[in-house]
Parts: sequence; C-alpha cells; structure tokens
Amino acid sequence: MQQNNKISNPKPPTEPMVKGPAMNDRDRINDVLMTEKYLTEGLNIAAREASHDILHQDLMLVLNETHQCARDIYTIMFQSGWYTLEAEQQMTLDQTYQQFSNYATQFPYPIGTMQ
Repeated sequence: MQQNNKISNPKPPTEPMVKGPAMNDRDRINDVLMTEKYLTEGLNIAAREASHDILHQDLMLVLNETHQCARDIYTIMFQSGWYTLEAEQQMTLDQTYQQFSNYATQFPYPIGTMQ
C-alpha cells in the first residue's frame, strides 16, 4: 500500500495546467527566490572574507536580511501551492543517519569544542 507523503499546502494552486511562454506570477516569484539564494551565496563569501570589522558587520546585516527575504518568499510560494514538500519515511531517515553518522570522527575537533 502506497502512502501519500505530500505535505499539503494551505491553499491549492489556481493556475491553468498548460502554461504558455509568458511569465506568470509563479515564474516571477520563483525567479526572485533564485536571485535571493544567489545573493546569499555571494554575501556569505563576502562576509567571511571581509577583513574590516565594520564592513563585516554591515555585510552580516545584509546577509541576514537576504536570508529572511528568501524565507518570506518561500513561505508565500508554499502558501500559494507553488512549492511542494514530501515527507520522508522514518526508515529512510534512519538509514541516511547511519550512513553519515561516522563522519563526525573525520573532523579535526570534536563537535561542540570549537570556539
């Protein structure tokens, strides 16, 4: 028996099944989300590499705002039914955990001791 693992959206999508070549609201907001993700990647590198303290602080503020914006966009997409999630079976999660649980031994410092 197949179990439905879809995490339901609060509101179903209202767009037609067949899409034309023009951009619609879903395309636009997806483009904005991808842009926010791209910006966070670049800002993360810039903040990590900044040698001046005030510049680093400013970059961290912008980085945090950009992450929050991406989260807000995701929430809008999920509520609109444009971003779907599927729950994973517990057995699969347990297997994946077991597969990667020994990786912590490869770190140069025990987890929780880095300062």
